[in-house]
This record gives sequence, structure tokens and C-alpha cells, in this order.
Amino acid sequence: MATALSALGVSLEVDWAGGSARLTGSAGTFSIKAAQLDCRNSGTTLRFLAACLAATGGDYLLDGNPRMRQRPAEDLLLALNQLGSNARSLNSNGCPPIEIKSSGWPGGSVSVRGDKSSQFLSGLLLAAPLARSPVTIEVAGLLVSQPYVDLTLRVMQQFGVEVQRLAESRFEVAPQPYLATDFAIEPDASSASYFFAAAAICQGTTQILGLGTNSLQGDLRFVELLKAMGCDVQTTSGETKVTGSELHGIDCTMTEISDTVQTLAAVALFARGPTRIRGVAHIRHKESDRISDLARELRRAGATIEEQPDGLVITPNEIHPTEFQTYDDHRMAMSLALVGLRENGITVADPNCVTKTYPNYFRDLQRVTGCRIS
Repeated sequence: MATALSALGVSLEVDWAGGSARLTGSAGTFSIKAAQLDCRNSGTTLRFLAACLAATGGDYLLDGNPRMRQRPAEDLLLALNQLGSNARSLNSNGCPPIEIKSSGWPGGSVSVRGDKSSQFLSGLLLAAPLARSPVTIEVAGLLVSQPYVDLTLRVMQQFGVEVQRLAESRFEVAPQPYLATDFAIEPDASSASYFFAAAAICQGTTQILGLGTNSLQGDLRFVELLKAMGCDVQTTSGETKVTGSELHGIDCTMTEISDTVQTLAAVALFARGPTRIRGVAHIRHKESDRISDLARELRRAGATIEEQPDGLVITPNEIHPTEFQTYDDHRMAMSLALVGLRENGITVADPNCVTKTYPNYFRDLQRVTGCRIS
């Protein structure tokens, strides 16, 4: 995202080591009106940029790596075109690369599906204030990962933009400017899930500071599933602590916290009885097919897996030494590595794929757990 914004003429200085960024706004437009942008394997980057570029106008091509060219974009393109853009896939499967030609959004009404990704809606919401007249957005059918939409609305508000919620799945956004502000980013709840899971697997304690009842992030609800499996969970306004205990399987719906499915699957390998995960058909379209590919890897470790259209049933058995494949999926690598905290002979192929979201993951996992990771 940072690379793409810089290519569009935005003044952006990022201190990766210090964990800060300084961005100078461009008053609702981009100085570069034609560009080819490489989104690599970041669905967030492609979806949010596609909406923003269509709203501001220009001639753009957005592409990514081979997996990105398999990730669906058609529902977003249909929505962009309802608002007056000319957006199309150059791929016969409706996936990237995508071409956007637009003179900006005049405003109007748009319907978007939300059953594959909430980011289609979030992208439209973020870009809607840049239109020339009000934009009304309605979600058609099921909306997955609802907490991320709530997070989008709250962040927009912190940058000075108000969204009218006319109904649960209907929004109206008037033309209005974003306002510069200083913004503190919370610890990432999705990344924290691996350390909470480590406590569950090792029957230890993990305490995450700065992530508590006031958190904006839905993925913190992952600890509720660990509690249901037998862990002790304590949450205050400023921290969350999980202490592991003997685990038992559960039956759960994870539609709203689907980024933690693989993490729960790793924990399920150490529980008594089966664990059933439901309501996550949309994760087949993530960085990997996070149902079929996950099922394949769990079977390598000796588990009995029943794959469902919208999830899977995990029945733990004796864990076998294995080399887990990761499919260039950061969450696959981070989750399956947790199995090695309790079992010897676990190898994770292509560990560097974690750099997408957590470059220091294995260093931190070793530091926190005391396990030797080579």
C-alpha cells in the first residue's frame, strides 16, 4: 500500500523500524492520473485502492502475484460501475489484473455483495466521501466479517467523516473532506491470536497489553472460543490474558472472525473430541483456499478432517512429524507453526511468507514461548 501510494504522488514517509508513518494528504485527488500498480498478494491494497482510484478518477491498472490473479474482484467491479466508473477484469475468471477508467464519481446508489469479503463494502465506504454528491450503499445478501465494517466506520469518524447508517446493511455518505489527525494503531488482534493460541496449546499464560474491552477489532473475540474450549480468559480495558488448561472440542461459527480459523484449527489438534468450524465459505478465496488447503495440511499431521462447503470438522489423533506447506499464505505459516510448540519434528515450508504482516513472527514466538525455532 505504501509503495502504491508513493507511486500515485502521495508524500509518504514510513519508519518501518520505529513503527510510524507520516502522510501528507492530497485533498481528495491524486497527482498521478495514470499508473500501473502492483498489489502483490494484498487483497486489502487492491480493493481499497480500486474504490479510491475510481472515486477520484484516472486511468489505472491494478495487478498482483499469481495468487492475486485467482482472487475474486467481480463484485467490486460491478459496484464501481454502478457509480459511473468503467472498471473491468482483464482476466477471464473475473480476477485481477483490473483496469479502471474513471472521471470520478458523480454520486448515486450502489448495491454490493458482501458474502466473499467485507472489504468490498469497506472500500466503497472509504471512497464515498470523495464523490460529487451523496452515495447510498446497500449490501445485497450476507455480509461476512461484519466487525471490520464497524472498524472502518469508526476509523472514518476519527478522520472527520460521518456515515449515516440508514439500516443494518444500508449506508449514506455525503461529500465531505477527511481531516488530518494523529492516529494510534492498536496491537493487531489477528496477530495476537497466535500467542493466545500458544498459551492454550502449551497450558501457559499470554498477556497482551493495549488490547482489551475498548478494542475496535472483532478478532479479539477469538479468546471467547478459547474460553469455550477450557482456557481461562481475563479482559480489562487495557489488556487481555489467556491461561491454557485441558482443552475440549467445540462447535462454532466463525463468519465474523474468519482470519483466526487456521489458528483455532491448530489449537483443535490438542483438544479432546472434535471441533467443528462453520460459516466461513468465503475464506476459500483468501491468500490460499483456507478450507481445502488447511484440511490437507492437518491430515499430514494425523488429524481426521471432514471438509464442509463452509468449514471443516477436526478430529484430533496422534500428531505425526511433518513438513507443513504454506501456499504463500502468512496465516497458514503462523498457525501451523504452533503445532511445533508441543510436538517435535514439525517443519514449516516457506516461513518467509509471514513477512506480509509479521516479519518478526518467529523471533517473537521463540522469545515468548522459550521454544527453539531454527
